[in-house]
Amino acid sequence: MSEACPDLAAQRAYLAANNGIKGLEVLGQQDLPRALELFRRDGFVVIADVLTPVQTAFLAAGCAEVAGEILALDERRGGTRGSHRYSFGGSSMTRSQLHRPEWQMMLEIPFVDELVSAIFGSGDYALRAASGDFCLPGANGYQPLHSDVSDWINPSISRFSSFHDPRCQLTIRDLPCPYVCVNFLPQDVTALNGPTRQIPGTQHSRVPIPMPEQEPEWMRLSTVCPAPAGAIMVRDARAWHGGTPNLSDAIRYIPNLEFYAPWFHEPMVPGISYRDRQKLSERAQFLTRFCAADSSMELNTGAVLFAP
Repeated sequence: MSEACPDLAAQRAYLAANNGIKGLEVLGQQDLPRALELFRRDGFVVIADVLTPVQTAFLAAGCAEVAGEILALDERRGGTRGSHRYSFGGSSMTRSQLHRPEWQMMLEIPFVDELVSAIFGSGDYALRAASGDFCLPGANGYQPLHSDVSDWINPSISRFSSFHDPRCQLTIRDLPCPYVCVNFLPQDVTALNGPTRQIPGTQHSRVPIPMPEQEPEWMRLSTVCPAPAGAIMVRDARAWHGGTPNLSDAIRYIPNLEFYAPWFHEPMVPGISYRDRQKLSERAQFLTRFCAADSSMELNTGAVLFAP
């Protein structure tokens, strides 16, 4: 199938019949050992029923409200991650949505803390940001595969890179997982509404990520679906992933929380005010210790369109 298929009906039928990782395991909260096994093998894992129906509805409403603010700035739907694709963080003045109560709620879910602590082998990890993305109907193409973290590069290019081995023997891919992204699903993710494609086992790969024209068809179809509303998808940020067509009639949201291992750190931008942080639980206050404004700082929030 071409990236911009002229026959959307044919593209829709093709994806309905073929899209999705074959044998995808969707676990329950009682399956923590299996969740760790799959995460370490594949670089991602899906766990159902982490959010209650009330939490799921609350999160969906918050995503819709934020998306409305962002879309009001982009009538042409050019997106921040390609046409009809938007980053919740990249569309915020703070590069985060942590000032929103819906994203704060996600910090207060005990199972998420339990799972991330188990992945890192310690509860001393820290929140990097509260972000995620959404894609609109009309996002008919594929986002290039990419990784969310890299080795050190020139700070004039990016401040967000820190690992550097001056001997040039180790890369960030040789290390234990340094950076976890937890995506929360406020709606069912299906073969047609823009499921994330995730390439299993690539978190340790040093092979160059293929360009879109080099990508084999099986990678385009390697999507994390079906997955139910209320589930979480937990990703090693090094693993290759990318967006896919949303051929449904509704926006697909995947808000997230991003966490750094206790031994890993990159520059962070304050995403929550001092006053709002004081309202969080003691545990959530600890997790946000590096991304909160101090008491003398006024945090300016609101929608803005940044480059990805």
